[in-house]
Amino acid sequence: MCDGGDLAVRLKGYEGRAATVGGVGKDPVNAPMIRHWCEAMGDTSPAYDGPDAVAPPTMLQAWTMGGLGGHPGRAGAYDELLRLLDGAGYTSVVATDCEQEYLRPLRPGDEITFDAVIESVSDRKTTKLGTGYFLTTRMDIRAGGELAGTHRFRILKYVPAHRNPKGPTGAKSGPSRPRPVINRDNAGFWEGVERHRLLIQRCTACGTLRFPWLPGCGACGCLDWDTVESGGEGTVYSYVVMHHPPFPAFDPPYAVALIELTEGVRIVSNVVGVPHDKVRIGMPVRLEFQRYEEELELPVFRAEGDPGGDDPGRSAARPRDGSVRSAASSAGRPGEGS
Repeated sequence: MCDGGDLAVRLKGYEGRAATVGGVGKDPVNAPMIRHWCEAMGDTSPAYDGPDAVAPPTMLQAWTMGGLGGHPGRAGAYDELLRLLDGAGYTSVVATDCEQEYLRPLRPGDEITFDAVIESVSDRKTTKLGTGYFLTTRMDIRAGGELAGTHRFRILKYVPAHRNPKGPTGAKSGPSRPRPVINRDNAGFWEGVERHRLLIQRCTACGTLRFPWLPGCGACGCLDWDTVESGGEGTVYSYVVMHHPPFPAFDPPYAVALIELTEGVRIVSNVVGVPHDKVRIGMPVRLEFQRYEEELELPVFRAEGDPGGDDPGRSAARPRDGSVRSAASSAGRPGEGS
């Protein structure tokens, strides 16, 4: 790992340089993509359907994606910055957060153009993951030449911290799994996981359940919410089997599924208790919590009918009666609910 003032000066020299110039959306804003997005997100707002429909604001980045072919307007500065950090030993990367600002609604037929700039490179930081640099890019997105929104995206390029795992007896040691990014909007969910409870947000104005956790209701826009506890039963709505790319903390092939809970919301998780090639759409599953390391326990779903197995670190969920139980007061706001 190379450190020192010279590297810091070189990294700061990339601030303000273009990452993308004259990017053009591969498709105009269109109704089919809006429909697919809303179906995937479970967003039934009438604003996104009909002759006067607008695109969901959270689709902002979707209109700029280049797919496997990329964009011809991509500049070389950002790739140079990444190579510089790779050469200095900061070879690991994790996305940390994004920020979006919506300035005007996008409608079917809008032609999208965009430019991106390397907005900032932080000083060297030490985090729980390791030591590295936060890189922030800002994309300005336009429709018909008018600024429609901005998208800031931040990653951490780092050298992983050396850890000596002290997992429970029988848990295998090895490379550490990535940690979830916890912020003020989703902290209550992870606090629930620590107590072996799968909590779902509920709008206190219209009663709509939502998952993953968000600051406001997608149905009515209300910012007030409480939570209900999932009974833990669901079915496999869709799934993929991961073979590639390899990652040291995982052991492919393994199944990653979109689980539809009986409460009506969906969650991405692993299916355990059956071989990866036996997972099927519609398969009934039940929640349990599995410990991977001393400080990391995650919700997973076990195929129903499996005798239970002896997975290392397995921690069964508490007995459920299938009901939905309130788990917080109605005074909750983002950052206040539990």
